[in-house]
Amino acid sequence: MTQPSDVTDQTIRDRLVPFPKPHFLAASDLNPFVTPQLLDLGDAFVDFNRQSSKALDLLHGRTVVNLFFENSTRTSSSFEIAAKRLGADVVTMPVGSSSVKKGETLIDTAVTLNAMKPDILVIRHGASGAAELLSQKVGCAVVNAGDGRHEHPTQALLDLLSMRRAFGDVTSLTVAICGDITHSRVARSNVALLQMMGARVRLIGPPTLVPGDADRWGCEVFHDMREGLQGCDVVMMLRLQLERMAGALVPSTREYFRFWGLDREKLAWAKPGARVMHPGPMNRGVEIDSDVADDLDVSLIQDQVEMGVAARMAVLASLSARWGDK
Repeated sequence: MTQPSDVTDQTIRDRLVPFPKPHFLAASDLNPFVTPQLLDLGDAFVDFNRQSSKALDLLHGRTVVNLFFENSTRTSSSFEIAAKRLGADVVTMPVGSSSVKKGETLIDTAVTLNAMKPDILVIRHGASGAAELLSQKVGCAVVNAGDGRHEHPTQALLDLLSMRRAFGDVTSLTVAICGDITHSRVARSNVALLQMMGARVRLIGPPTLVPGDADRWGCEVFHDMREGLQGCDVVMMLRLQLERMAGALVPSTREYFRFWGLDREKLAWAKPGARVMHPGPMNRGVEIDSDVADDLDVSLIQDQVEMGVAARMAVLASLSARWGDK
């Protein structure tokens, strides 16, 4: 891996590969050949972002529109920073005060935006399939920043980048994804991408928060943390998404933490040297204890935030290379 002082514009261009699909809507838009190349590009961007000068012109003259129908701080700002560091013009649409609030449909919004000739649209929406619908109505690249319970593919890519940097290789890893699997688009994208790259994936959670068809995802399913964490290299905790739940699916947050929240005692059941991840935002004391989350010797959570900018820079640059001069 190059040192930060060695990362130049040419270093980035030498690693740049066109994205395999016109859009990045799901983890399946990647493949085992191009994913390591995207991770290599992400590595270069990590080192580049640690330099004092962070300006590139790979997306000079391009317009990136962030369209977030759901609240987001981490993902939205990550995409905005990524696009600006690549030299793009960035427009973040204030959906809360836009025509959408006045009854405009997603298709109406797509048609309006398309007339403005953007180059990349980044969308987060509460409805599964919204990103794919948008991609059918516009003449530019679309990036899914999370759609309903469907997928969040750039999160899976940045998680993979964090794991590869921590372990050197992901093909031999056993990864436990724990908690609210049912409502998690992060879980679905991570399962798909990790399995694509040869990792072994386990799902752990209460029966009420694990999908009934999870055994057909190609994963091992556990409802007991002690049993599920045995031999795991990575423990990925998920947020308990109370706002998406219809009815009481857990007895209480205190009881949830007792059985499925990650603390030192439960982490000791995993493999020695296991690392902890969380896509954020965290509910401290609900799915993870602060003592574990803040321990940089085991936690990759802050690393994931840093990898978010680098991985999204790789995606935006790669998609731009795919589309070329329209």
